[in-house]
Amino acid sequence: MSLAHGVLMPGFPGTSIPSWLAEALDAGLAGVVLFAENTPSVEATRRITDAVHAIRPQAVVSCDEEGGDVTRLQASSGSSLPGNAALGVLDDPALTRETAAAYGHLIAMAGIDLALSPCLDVAGEPLNPVIGVRSFGASAELVGRHGRAFVAGLADAGVASCGKHFPGHGDTKADSHLSLPVLDVDATTLRERDEQPFATARPDAVMTAHIVVPARGTEPASLSAWATGDIRGLGLGGPIITDALGMRAISDRWDMGEACVRALEAGADLLLLDAPHNRDARTGLEEAAAAIDAAVASGRLRAADLRASATRNATLARPGRPDFSVAGTASLLSRLDGLGDRIASAALVSQGDVRLRGTPVLVDLRRRVNHASGSQGNPLLTSLRARDPRTLTADVDGLSSVGDAQQVVALTRQPLGDPEEGRALARLLEARPDAVVVHTGTAAAAPRSERLVLTHGGGAANARAAVAALMGAQS
Repeated sequence: MSLAHGVLMPGFPGTSIPSWLAEALDAGLAGVVLFAENTPSVEATRRITDAVHAIRPQAVVSCDEEGGDVTRLQASSGSSLPGNAALGVLDDPALTRETAAAYGHLIAMAGIDLALSPCLDVAGEPLNPVIGVRSFGASAELVGRHGRAFVAGLADAGVASCGKHFPGHGDTKADSHLSLPVLDVDATTLRERDEQPFATARPDAVMTAHIVVPARGTEPASLSAWATGDIRGLGLGGPIITDALGMRAISDRWDMGEACVRALEAGADLLLLDAPHNRDARTGLEEAAAAIDAAVASGRLRAADLRASATRNATLARPGRPDFSVAGTASLLSRLDGLGDRIASAALVSQGDVRLRGTPVLVDLRRRVNHASGSQGNPLLTSLRARDPRTLTADVDGLSSVGDAQQVVALTRQPLGDPEEGRALARLLEARPDAVVVHTGTAAAAPRSERLVLTHGGGAANARAAVAALMGAQS
């Protein structure tokens, strides 16, 4: 058994356990992280998680389940829940706890031990390309109290929580999936604004971010001992988990093996490797394990530290998983839909007369891929067609063919932060000034429009609430 296995959490392709992963689990692998390609349904996910736990009962199965824009279990349809921004707008911690508990029951039904949530990032930068509506809001107090409620709700459902992205990714202008962001704040702001929500929420684990804080050094927090020291200084004793080490903020600078060793030197306990659609998962695991073993042999890493980390990591496993039930899953999904509709409707804001006056023609101006959520579907189109099967789609260049009896609906996410999206929206509004803009990003980053719907998220619940407003069912 390699000591390295106890600190590694790889992804893998497909909907069954490959032989190399089964061997690694049998050899003491800490766990696995699931992506959308592994989770086409709750039932299929449960087959995978049962297979993992049959090989290694103490293995931790994790998944990015935040609700709203980031979900794996509901990636194909969009989340039943509106996400953190809508909960922050309503500012009802009891409702946030109820929401997290309901969501947690679905996560537990899928056999997942650890939800990689909640996001505890304070939304200090409205044009942030990767956090946005994943944050509860722009106040450390708001984020902290809702983070604590979310952690409690997951615990009510028997699911472990992981607060992310320490020390706070909300006031950055770059996406760590693509480059290395900088959080340029002084030490007091870092402590009192960005780190404070983690102390308040007290999640079971903390995920470190691939961001540089110049006031604390030149290396990413995920590879820096100062971040580990700050987490422990907040009284958080659970596992410290890195964000995926295959993200370009890291992989553009170090290979997988070296990144793993540096993270462990800094005090990380559990290393997320990479998504299987980004690199060969087996090769990534082998490179990571070989580098860690070599570092132990050379004295760069201590075997005792790896054993201690493996022990901490195992505390995230949740053996009391509910029995799977098709009827039970359907009931949970129905409950989530109802809860999500209630939250999304209450949080939605409209400006001007947004009621449609003709056949809807939807123009989706968003980037087709958001690197946190994966490929974006279009729940708004689905919801529009459910209410009006005549709904059409078009692009900006095709607006000349849209007739007067048709109503253009523009779907946006980051028109102020993404120049391409912003230019497309300007062209659309010049051609069709009567268009209704449905904005799924943060309210602080919403475009100017006489007819605007703010959904505070891009999930299925947000889409249904927007369509209700467009169809005149909401003032």
